[in-house]
Formats: sequence, C-alpha cells, structure tokens
Amino acid sequence: MLTRIFFIILGATLVAIALEMFLVPNTIIDGGIVGISIISSYLSKIPLGVFLFFLNLPFLFIGYKQIGKTFAISTLLGVFVMSLGTFLLHSAEMATDEPLLAAVFGGTILGFGVGLVLRYGGSLDGTEIVAILVNKKTPFSVGEVVMFLNLFILGSAGFVFGWERAMYSLIAYFIAFKMIDVTINGFDESKSVWIISENHKEVGDAILFRLGRGVTYLSGEGGFSGDDKQIIFCIITRLEEAKLKSIVDELDPGAFLAIGNIHDVKGGRFKKRDIH
Repeated sequence: MLTRIFFIILGATLVAIALEMFLVPNTIIDGGIVGISIISSYLSKIPLGVFLFFLNLPFLFIGYKQIGKTFAISTLLGVFVMSLGTFLLHSAEMATDEPLLAAVFGGTILGFGVGLVLRYGGSLDGTEIVAILVNKKTPFSVGEVVMFLNLFILGSAGFVFGWERAMYSLIAYFIAFKMIDVTINGFDESKSVWIISENHKEVGDAILFRLGRGVTYLSGEGGFSGDDKQIIFCIITRLEEAKLKSIVDELDPGAFLAIGNIHDVKGGRFKKRDIH
C-alpha cells in the first residue's frame, strides 16, 4: 500500500513538473483533460490546477462506480498531487524556451509520470473512462474513442496557440504515449514467437539452451502445399528478441518467424532458466 502511494505521488509530481516547467510555458498541450485544462487556463487566466482538479472530479465518481473504490482513491490522490504541484511550480523558471526540446523532454517526463500512476492502479485523466462508456454504446473501440477525443483537443490547440504549437503538441503527445507504454510494460515486455522451420529441432534446442527459454512444438499443415509443418512456439522478453532472431538466422535463414506483443503471461514455466 505504501509503495502504491509513493509511486502515485512520484508520478503525479513528475507530470506537474513536465507541465509547468516544459509544456505550459511553451504553449504546448497534451491530450485529454490535461489538454482541455491547459487551453481553459490560458483563455480564462485561472490557475491550471483548478481545471485539472475540478474537471477530473466527475470522472472520479464514474470511476468509482465502474471500476472500484481503490481505483477512485488512487486517482483522487494522483489528481490532487498533480493539481497541487502545478500551483507550487507555477512561478518556477521554465527549463527551456526551445519548443522542440520542451516537447521532447516534457513529453518524456509526462509520459513516465502518467505511466507510473497507471502502473500502480490510478489515473490522471478521465478520457479513458469516457472512452469505456462510449465503447459500450457505439461500435468504436476504446482506443479509437481516445484517439478521436485527443485529436480533437490537440487540433483545438491550433486555433488557440497557432498551428506550429499544435504540431509541437502532437510531438509531445506521441512521445508521452510511447513513454507510458514503456513505463507500464517495462523493457521486459513479453512477446510471443512462432517459428516454422525445416530445422525445428535444432532451432528449438538452441532457444532452450542458448537463450534459456522453454519451447513448445506444434504440428501444422501448409495451406498451399499440404505438407506437414512443425511449429515452434515460445515466449520471450523484448530484450531477448534480437538474440532469438540471430539464432534463427544462423540455423535456418529461410525460416518463417512471427513475433507479437503479449500484455500478460501467467502460469506454465515462463520463468527463465539459468543459461551458462
């Protein structure tokens, strides 16, 4: 519990730093409620923290109803710390007045902070909750709804701050989006691997003994040729991908290789073996 509180506070503080020391002074926005808050604060001259806190309140109630008490409390803590942080840092000197640097570093810090909060069970933006509700009543996926909302918000920045700043905002948003992914999944994100090889036994043994990963052999049939095929299936981490490719290229350059991302792995014998 203390670990969760610590990282939510840390993540929300980093978001406040990214906003007040990089993005806001350079009139660069992010998507979601944060972007709406930045635009509203700029037009009304009301402190950013007021909008960050009060615009998120309705979504805290929805989150409590839809997801649960722990999520709502974690989100309330994160939003409060983020809002307070923007108040305290509002008079701080900006880190840079170069918009590209602000977009890159601000987006990176913001994405890392948001990722920490999400990883430990909270949220700093109500856009995802809106997307979940819209998804239940329309054929659009949650990701499509979030993308549409954020493109609308980022596009609005062009009318308020100018189209050049809107383009910088897109850069910051993209970097933050990728950084959130890395922070949540980590560099050890799991990947599924499918290999069809004439030398399946040699390739499988090399993965087992040189990479330290277990493999499963599956039987298949070529849809065009009708020939029997032996398929190797295994789970690796992101950092092991290059090594696996080199093993396959070394033992069977003509092998079919497919690699996909996996969000979660449980059970089985996924724990890595010791390799020597």
